[in-house]
Amino acid sequence: MNYIDIFLEAISAEKGRSDKTIVAYSSDLHHADETISGGLMGADENAIQSYLASLPDKASSIARKASALRGFYKFLMLEKIITKNPTANLELPKRKRALPKFLSVDEIELLISSAGDIKNSIRLRAMLELVYASGLRVSELCELPMTANLGDKLLIHGKGAKERIVPMHPGAVHALNKWLDARGDDNSKYVFPSHSQSGHITRDGFFKILKKCAVLSGIDPHRVSPHVLRHSFASHLLAGGANLRAIQTMLGHEDISTTQIYTHVMPEKLKETVALHHPLAHQGGRK
Repeated sequence: MNYIDIFLEAISAEKGRSDKTIVAYSSDLHHADETISGGLMGADENAIQSYLASLPDKASSIARKASALRGFYKFLMLEKIITKNPTANLELPKRKRALPKFLSVDEIELLISSAGDIKNSIRLRAMLELVYASGLRVSELCELPMTANLGDKLLIHGKGAKERIVPMHPGAVHALNKWLDARGDDNSKYVFPSHSQSGHITRDGFFKILKKCAVLSGIDPHRVSPHVLRHSFASHLLAGGANLRAIQTMLGHEDISTTQIYTHVMPEKLKETVALHHPLAHQGGRK
């Protein structure tokens, strides 16, 4: 009996489980099943721990694989298929977490201004403005429905079917409204429609246009991606003194630890923020 497929069928019925998550879990579990001697059904705690330690040094991928394994064995326990959970005391291998890459404020401005030299520049400028103004994930941007527009805010349906409201500054509002005027009475439910099978601009489509913008801006295209724009949004807000919890909410991070990585990005700028804004920073040493 294939318990991996039974588990995947069970979680696919759960609310909030995206198709992308199911596909990723399927890949992770089948890889582990093929790699671990005796497969997942015969694995003990040491086998699982050794398997995770052998994986390439990418923290996010390891964390996802560990999550898939925990979910799988928890399901088997609940169904009384196994009597001992080999992931009960699982410890993730300590890895150095890569710091997020981001662009400077000047580079962001160059990138946005270069949108005027690209076909469909009004649409592209609106997309760039929204990502940098609100820190949207690329999927959230490309699949943005018309109902998300709340004037100076956006209602975002993020990961796990969770909703959040993110603000837009006046420049982003202007860029969005300018695009909606140019878009006209399109019957599509998406803010950025296209003739693709999905009905909206694809992630790959946006990625390719973004690379062209980078070339026109004189920025190395390898340094530019939708996720880099999201990182830039968070990094620049934090460097300007924004509250970490507020950034967590706008990014849609479930865990504050995911957001805390940005505190390592610009230590000198953060020290400057503390020096300028902390209430005791100007009192000198205590006696």
